[in-house]
Amino acid sequence: MASYRTKALAVATAAALAATLAACGGGSSNANSSTKGGGTLTYYVRSAYEHTDPQRSYLGVEMTNFSRTVYRGLVAFPISSDPTVATTPVPDLATNTGTSTDNAKTWSYTIKNGVKWQDGKAITCDDFKYGASRTFATDVITGGPNYILTYLDIPTDAKTGLPAYDGPYKKDGQALFDKAITCSGNTITYHFKKPWPDFPEAIAALHMMDPYRADKDQGDKSNYQIFSNGPYELQGGTWNKETGGTFVRNPNYSASTDSPNIRKALPNEIIFKVGQTSEQITDQLVANAGANKGGVTQQSIPSSKFSEVLGATASRTVSVTSPYVDYLVLNFKRLTNLKVRQAIAMSTDDTAWVAAGGGPKAYKPATDIVSPLVKGYQANLFPGGSGNPAQAKALLQSAGVPMPYPLTYTYPSTPTADAQARVLQSAWKAAGFKVTLQGVANSDVYYTNIQQPDQKADLIWAGWGADWPSAITVTAPLFDSRPNLTPKSNGQDYGAYKSDPFNALVDKAQNSSSLTDQTTFLQQADQLLAKDVAYIPLDIPIFYMVHGSEVLNYTNNAASNGYPDLGPIDVASSVK
Repeated sequence: MASYRTKALAVATAAALAATLAACGGGSSNANSSTKGGGTLTYYVRSAYEHTDPQRSYLGVEMTNFSRTVYRGLVAFPISSDPTVATTPVPDLATNTGTSTDNAKTWSYTIKNGVKWQDGKAITCDDFKYGASRTFATDVITGGPNYILTYLDIPTDAKTGLPAYDGPYKKDGQALFDKAITCSGNTITYHFKKPWPDFPEAIAALHMMDPYRADKDQGDKSNYQIFSNGPYELQGGTWNKETGGTFVRNPNYSASTDSPNIRKALPNEIIFKVGQTSEQITDQLVANAGANKGGVTQQSIPSSKFSEVLGATASRTVSVTSPYVDYLVLNFKRLTNLKVRQAIAMSTDDTAWVAAGGGPKAYKPATDIVSPLVKGYQANLFPGGSGNPAQAKALLQSAGVPMPYPLTYTYPSTPTADAQARVLQSAWKAAGFKVTLQGVANSDVYYTNIQQPDQKADLIWAGWGADWPSAITVTAPLFDSRPNLTPKSNGQDYGAYKSDPFNALVDKAQNSSSLTDQTTFLQQADQLLAKDVAYIPLDIPIFYMVHGSEVLNYTNNAASNGYPDLGPIDVASSVK
């Protein structure tokens, strides 16, 4: 799952993440427990979300927040700090966690009776089938996870390299899709072309298989629509990307069809406020006055505010090693010379990058795009450190390219990110590069922009965490060109990396029945990425967050991403 520069998205290996949570500050706030309900929770968000459409959402904090409030799937991850329980799917809209046959190539689920949309209509098998179909419209439903394109048993179109079915708007290959996903009463069955033993984990983590009502679908115009089947509904029905929205009780939600182990739905309303800087959000939560006593945020405290977190305020903070890795993507349409890419990697100053971002309180250094929390991590895949600009310059000179070699670096602009960009620029300049910094102020369109096939940047900042506890959800979705590269979008393969040997290793991993063999193939694929310099790892963000004093049951989401968990959270009734 993607991550914003402001440390906004991933399923980590829960054992490791739970350990960091147990050691974090602010543990006393969790003792302020409540099951009473009431009050108003204010959730602060710095950057606008690019999507609220379930099939297009791929920002981890956003998907988790919506899973606890407005979107329900067949299964879900429960609320728990236990490392095993937190990443074990439980039934949600389905009666169980699925039945698999044919070596996990076929999965069936039966939908519960009595589950409804916010207008009172029943949620049907056809709604689930239609939701899955939308992902195949790669020219309309862009930006979201695309695993289903690789796994569902639909032939590949020889001309496009994509599935022969192109979604519910054009309906080419509809009969193929209708054979791959079938409905029998309330039972839906998925037929895959390769084993998918962790399919329940995939659909617990992501919204790609969530139900969607065909009569509510307006294609791209549905991007900010929220049509709920959860305990809350969005006032007005449409999310305002600039300001957010308010979630209020959904009168057609029945708690009897749900579990308090997934969502307790305690606040009377949840107000999402979008658009303030991290500094402004921190100031309000540190001041802890009025409605801010019932406030939480997905933003980390910026390094400029570290000195203000003292005394009683410190007891309202948490510090969590996140499951994300920040990294640089190299644009293979522009950086075609391997020696140039190697020189960039050799001169990248990770040490200065971390220092400019706030030091060890804000980041840990990274040497792999796979998090240390995920099986398949390789400790020394990239050297990290302060780089070697002298050697990099000699390598660049041997590449036979004009010098200084021009580079454009694009990233979501914040005061901290701007400072980090300048230290990278300085190191690259010493190696013989002429660097143009291209900070993007409107981060609500950042990922949409870097997914464009005609992206003009040479170097692109990105952040990623595993979708569920497997390395198969890191290198494969980021660099497998086949489901990613389409005429309208590069998907998650922002640098348009295309390698048949890499794709072959992905196929071996996905078809492996042994987790050990799968990990071996994935590590070999990651080594190939490093050899090609498809990416450069930068850091592992540390989430350092503050919340209001009247927030109860505060905990960070161990099963998803380390952000505040809206499943158990409550607010003292004095905050209304």
